[in-house]
Amino acid sequence: MKLPEGVEWALHCALLIAEAPDGMALPRRVLAEHHELPEAYLAKHLQALVRAGLLQATPGPSGGFRLARPASQISVLDVVEAIEGAASPFVCREIRQRGTGAARPEECLRPCAIAAAMAQAHQAWQESLRTVTLDQLVHRVPQTVRKRNRVKFSADR
Repeated sequence: MKLPEGVEWALHCALLIAEAPDGMALPRRVLAEHHELPEAYLAKHLQALVRAGLLQATPGPSGGFRLARPASQISVLDVVEAIEGAASPFVCREIRQRGTGAARPEECLRPCAIAAAMAQAHQAWQESLRTVTLDQLVHRVPQTVRKRNRVKFSADR
């Protein structure tokens, strides 16, 4: 499965916001510059996170983005689905019912073995991402990087 770069951007930005000092909103400009991302394109992803209830946007000169709920209550899956949606990446087109090898309709009352395997894999992938929170990811970031980010964000304000 290949996810678009917007998922990576959203996850990294959500992680940076989770690392920000309490009460600090990080401006879109700061988030974009931090990873050398195009600000206008990043804005679309940040707004998707706001619509999903993961971020809060505060307008104005001291505005920016904050987590809408504690980092321990936002999973990686929440962020992925805010950007990409929850649909399975595999779409069964029922080709087993076409061509010279077509199965009869009564043989296709249940999903084929391939569709079932893909659905099972997608469910396992979702369950795995559901168990990882932003809070857990923050604690996986080396302390030296977390400290440097805090200093940088405070200086950028």
